[in-house]
Amino acid sequence: MLAAVLLAMAIALAWFWKPLGGYAVAGASYGAKVTCSCRYIGGRSLQDCRKDFVSGMGLVMLSEDAKARSVTARFPLLSRQTATFREGEGCVLEKWAD
Repeated sequence: MLAAVLLAMAIALAWFWKPLGGYAVAGASYGAKVTCSCRYIGGRSLQDCRKDFVSGMGLVMLSEDAKARSVTARFPLLSRQTATFREGEGCVLEKWAD
């Protein structure tokens, strides 16, 4: 019985892997961009910036590099995106890897 459940879970994970990865990239990108803007344009704390997230983004983890004026958002095990504040341009996401 346990083997059947594990097999079903593995099949479901394989089936939904591509959409799940897409959601992870989108969530991490949104988190990095919004938090970078909130932090370096709005002047708010990282914790306060989490209030700007849409529902369902509880798994996104944030870190900041104050010297580089950048914020990195991670969706555990699936995606990491960084946005950096650039004078005159605002917060810009790093180029995505293909």
